[in-house]
Amino acid sequence: MSALRKRTYPVGLALTLFCLFALLLTACGGGTQTTSQQKAPASKQVLVYPEAGVTDIATFDPGLSTDLYSIQAIDMVFTGLVQLDNNLAVQPQLAASWETSADGLTWTFHLKPNLKFSDGTPLTSADVAYSIDRALQPAEHSTTAPIYLALIKDSDLLQKGKIKTIIGDSIQTPDPNTVVITIKKKAAYFLDALTYSCSYVVEKKLIDKYGKNWTDHLDEGGGAGPFKVQSYQHSKQIVFVPNPYYYGPKPQLQKVIFPFYQKVDTAYQAYRAGQVDIAGVPSSYVDQARKGNDFHLAPQLWINYYTMNYLVKPFDSINMRRAFALAINKDEIVHAVWKDIYIATNHIVPKGMPGYNPNLKGPDGTTSTAGNPTMAKQYLEAGLKDEGLTSVSQLPPITLTYPSGSADADREVAALAQMWQRVLGITVKVHAEDFNKLLDDIVAATNNPHGLQFWGIAWIADYPDPQDWLTLQFDAGVPNNNMNYGQNQSSDAAQQQATQKLMEQADAMPNGSARYQAYNQAEQQLVNDVAWLPMEQVQAPYVVKTYVHGFFYNPQQLIPPDYWSQIYITQH
Repeated sequence: MSALRKRTYPVGLALTLFCLFALLLTACGGGTQTTSQQKAPASKQVLVYPEAGVTDIATFDPGLSTDLYSIQAIDMVFTGLVQLDNNLAVQPQLAASWETSADGLTWTFHLKPNLKFSDGTPLTSADVAYSIDRALQPAEHSTTAPIYLALIKDSDLLQKGKIKTIIGDSIQTPDPNTVVITIKKKAAYFLDALTYSCSYVVEKKLIDKYGKNWTDHLDEGGGAGPFKVQSYQHSKQIVFVPNPYYYGPKPQLQKVIFPFYQKVDTAYQAYRAGQVDIAGVPSSYVDQARKGNDFHLAPQLWINYYTMNYLVKPFDSINMRRAFALAINKDEIVHAVWKDIYIATNHIVPKGMPGYNPNLKGPDGTTSTAGNPTMAKQYLEAGLKDEGLTSVSQLPPITLTYPSGSADADREVAALAQMWQRVLGITVKVHAEDFNKLLDDIVAATNNPHGLQFWGIAWIADYPDPQDWLTLQFDAGVPNNNMNYGQNQSSDAAQQQATQKLMEQADAMPNGSARYQAYNQAEQQLVNDVAWLPMEQVQAPYVVKTYVHGFFYNPQQLIPPDYWSQIYITQH
């Protein structure tokens, strides 16, 4: 998801969307491996799949999911009406089909027959309605439901506590197999937004029994996904086994283990020692790993970026923000730190997304990603005047906060600090902190002049629409607008607010060139304002044991529920 949806620290991943399936088959996994080897017996169908860079997932509750690591676990156990496939196309999940009214405001979903939770309890339309309503209830304190479920009529009133429920209002259940959802405005991205995990169906019986601790009892039920939890040892590992009541194609794997590794490098060394079956490859090992037949490079829709709080000096000055952006040679960092696997970028909307703007310019009015020291110094002088200062020595202390656990991220921020010192003469303190704490601190920066000043994070596509990258991040009042774009006292605030209106207008337009042009215009202004300081569009170098067949990442670094049936282990 603020909605830190798939926010993660910059150690991995993103590229083209269209023709992605062919790329995945040839570059990312099972399609290149022989299937002539003998399949291992059921007792050996065990996959050890590490969660690297975190000591635990932030949450197992779909209504609270905000980040990649949590969602990777949640997607094992829970599913929704619709979900995205490996090409990020919306597919039926719990729903067998749906139709919409002529005005586009009423959506009717027909559930698949005989759905059950993992404990065998029947799953009906009442469970769907309960789960969506629960995610929006004030007591859930969800930062994602107010975003991804915002199109549902009266969802805002429920979330603010002004009404008690939307069941019987904008969510109707005329029979056990039918769910009718009324939305407040026609929007091209409604089904896409509904694929986010805060709409996934959860089992009321388990929540009523255990209250806030219900996710510690997922071995008793809770979800309807391809797996169920066998055991969960916080800060150690999660063990999943197949859900015998799963409505889709059954997994061949008999166990999937998610061990936690605080450092990415440690997980990679565990892979080399034969302790895990999959691992991301830190940049310092890429050249070595490339030589093996277990090496893969996965296309992803992922942007690494930094951002500055408009409410914290000196970043209330647009000129100061541009100075920091243009002092960076992204090409140099991509080469030195990321071994040229990543792509230096000025873009917010990544290449491969609908609405990508190949003509986008950086804050200096060029397409260069090599920085512009001369212009950076000019903007610095203007920024000092904005702040009423005459020297950089008068600037307040500047601290860049980023997630701990990645040596590559350590090297990048060290390189950034050197560039700011060399070009601007400004000393920036760098501070690494636990990823889950950083997520909380980012949320706390919203409307907060005493919040985080400057931070690094990353965003992966929720769905293939520019709205996910623009309005969802920067519009007025959206939980992701933690940098306070448009909600500040800078000299540029009126322009920022006009850009927010432009994004809202684009949201309501039908898909097509006019809609994308509006988003392109908004993105250019956001880049000019350094709302984000984009660094890299990413591809994921990873290794998979050759006895693991069918494993791949989709553009979100997720495995859609039904695709687990394609993954299996051969004798080794």
